[in-house]
Amino acid sequence: MLVNLDMAEKLGPEKRHAFVHNGQKVFEWDQTLEEVNMYIELPKGVPTKIFCCTIQATHVEVGIRGNPPYLNHDLTLPVKTDSSFWTIEDGELHITLQKREKGKTWSSPIQGQGSLDPYAADQEQKRLMLQRFQEENPGFDFSQAQFSGTCPDPRTFMGGIRSD
Repeated sequence: MLVNLDMAEKLGPEKRHAFVHNGQKVFEWDQTLEEVNMYIELPKGVPTKIFCCTIQATHVEVGIRGNPPYLNHDLTLPVKTDSSFWTIEDGELHITLQKREKGKTWSSPIQGQGSLDPYAADQEQKRLMLQRFQEENPGFDFSQAQFSGTCPDPRTFMGGIRSD
């Protein structure tokens, strides 16, 4: 399916959400219809080759080989492990988690940690719904569209998300 990249960028995440614990940023994250992305700033001076990340269907673990993990948590929802992956670039570990339920709005990547407040969760759901409209109608510009009232669930609205 062809998607207009300009429109996809306009409807992409505007900013990353930060998960802060005891005054320290643990990770940042954002999401699209199909993915949840986690970003972890790596400590300076540590060789990138010794970092490790394990992605399981309902769990993620990140750390330095031979040490206790930095992150060792259950995910909020299950992911597709065969299309989830991690990379390191410019001092940042980027984890791409492929959602098992396309269009599902995640309140946080980590179960019970750093969940979005109700307003932010509603804004995420509205943005994902507009992404869905854009994906299904590539000739139209939904970047300035707005919802009045509660936004419907992008997975089920008007017959649900179309499968590729």
